[in-house]
Amino acid sequence: MSNKAFGTIRAFLWPVHREEHRKFIPMLIISFLVCFNYYLLKIIKDGVIITAPNSGAEALPYIKVWAIMPAAFLMMFLFTRLSNFFNRRSVFYAMIWLYIAYFVVFTFVLYPNRDSLHPDAFADYLQAHLPTGCKGLIAIFRNWTFTTFYVMAEMWSTMIMTVLFWGFANDVTSVKDAKRFYGLLCVGTSLSGVVASFLIKKLSAHTFNPSLPFGNNSWDQSFTLMNLIVIGAGLVSMGLYWWLNRQGLGYTEEILKAQRESPIKMGLRKNFAYVAKSKYLIFIAILVVTYNIVINLAEVVWKDQVKQLYPTTADFNSYMAGINFWTALLAALISLFISGNLIRALGWTKSALIAPILTLVTGALFFAALLLPKETIMTICGAIGTTPLILAASLGSLQNGLLRGTKYSLVDQTKELAFVPLSQESKLKGKAAIDGLGSRLGKSGGSLMYQALLIIFGSIVGSIHVVAFLLLFAVIGWIFAVKVLGKQFNQLTAEQPPAQEPAPADSQETEKAEAALTTS
Repeated sequence: MSNKAFGTIRAFLWPVHREEHRKFIPMLIISFLVCFNYYLLKIIKDGVIITAPNSGAEALPYIKVWAIMPAAFLMMFLFTRLSNFFNRRSVFYAMIWLYIAYFVVFTFVLYPNRDSLHPDAFADYLQAHLPTGCKGLIAIFRNWTFTTFYVMAEMWSTMIMTVLFWGFANDVTSVKDAKRFYGLLCVGTSLSGVVASFLIKKLSAHTFNPSLPFGNNSWDQSFTLMNLIVIGAGLVSMGLYWWLNRQGLGYTEEILKAQRESPIKMGLRKNFAYVAKSKYLIFIAILVVTYNIVINLAEVVWKDQVKQLYPTTADFNSYMAGINFWTALLAALISLFISGNLIRALGWTKSALIAPILTLVTGALFFAALLLPKETIMTICGAIGTTPLILAASLGSLQNGLLRGTKYSLVDQTKELAFVPLSQESKLKGKAAIDGLGSRLGKSGGSLMYQALLIIFGSIVGSIHVVAFLLLFAVIGWIFAVKVLGKQFNQLTAEQPPAQEPAPADSQETEKAEAALTTS
C-alpha cells in the first residue's frame, strides 16, 4: 500500500496497518532483542578481557587474530554446510541454540570456576621467558574462559544479527512491506543500543547482595545478571521466531519450496572465488576491510587510555556504556531524520565519504593529544581545566563514537546500497564472503600490525606514532575505495533498466534492498 493510506505524521512515524501488527510487532521485538544482545555483549566483552588479571588493551590485537579469525571461519563453514543440507528455518534454530547453550555453560560452569581453570602458573612462566610485547598473547591464554566469551560475543553480531535475522527479514517480507517496515526496524535496532547501555550502567553500579544465589562480590553478581539477560533475550527471540513460523507469518511452505527448487550452493572457497572475479565486489571488500582496519587501530589506543582512567571492570564498563549510549542515540537520530534524505540529496559517493573524512579530522585531534609535546598539552589542559589523560580519553571517545555512529547510519547503508544493482547470486555470495569474513580480515589485519608493533616497541604507548601513520594510510585507502566504487555504482545504476510489472525475482530483491536503505 502507498503512504497515502496514512496521515502525514503516521506515514512518517508508524506506516504499519492494523492487520499487519500481528506480524510486524513480533519481528520488531526480535530485531530489538537480537541487537540488544549485540550491544550488551559488545560493551562487556571488552571490559572482561582488558581488565582481566595480567591483561590490558594489548590483548585485543592477539585475540582478534588468533581466536576470532579462526572462529569466524569455523562459524561460516558451519553455516554454509547447514545451509546446503537444511532449510533456513532449521538453520536459524540450530545456530541460535548453539549460542544460547554456550552462554548457559559459561554463566554456570566456566565463569564460577575460572580461578581453577585458568593456567596462571604456566602463564607466569611464559611471561618470564617471552618478550614483553607478547603480554597480550599470554593474557588471552591465561584467561582462556574470558577469551571464549569474547569470541562468542563477537560472533553474535556476524551470525545471529547480520546473517540470520536480516536474512530471515529479507525472505519473509514482501517488496511493498519492506519499503515501510525496514526503516522502523533500523530505528529499533539503534534504540536497543540505548537501552543496553543504560542497563549496563545501572548494573555496573550494583552493590553486593548476599541474598542472591551467585557471585562473591558486586561485579560477579552484575556480570552474571548480564549473562542471564543475554540468555533470556535469546530465548524470547527464538520463541517469537517459532510463533511467527507456527502462525504462517514467517517461513511458509511456499517460501521453503521456492528455496529448495532454486538453491544457491554456498561454500567458503566458492564465495571468495566469486568475489575475486568481480572488480565491483573487490572494491566493496576493500571498503569493508579498510574501515575495520581503521576502527581497530584507533580503538586499541583509545581503550588503553580508558583503562588507565578506569582500571576496574565495573568502572570501565560503566564508562563504555555511557559512550555506547550516545553512539546508539546518535545512530538512531541520523537513521530516522537524516541518512535517507542525505543519500538521496548528495548521492552515493558524497554520502559514503562523510565517515572517512570525519574519521580523519577526529583522529587527528585524538593522536595530537597523544603526540604533541608535553608542554603544549599541559598548556591546553590548563586552559580548559582538565588533565592530559582525561583529554586523550575524551577525544578518543569522540572519535570512536562518531565513527561508530556514522557506521551504523551511513557506512552500512551505503555499503548495502552498493549491492542493489547486482544479481541475486552476487548479493548472496558477495555478502556471505564480505560481511561474513571481510570485516574479520580487516580487524585481523589491524591486529597483526599491532602485534608487530608490540614486539618491536614493547607497549601500546611506545608505538602510538606508528599507529597514527598506519591509520592515516588506511583512511586514504578507504577514501580511494569509496571514490572508485562510486563511479562504478553510478554506471551500473544508470545502465539498469526500470523494473517491469510483474517484477521478476531478482528485481523484487533489488526493490527490497532499495527499500531498506531509502526508508532508513
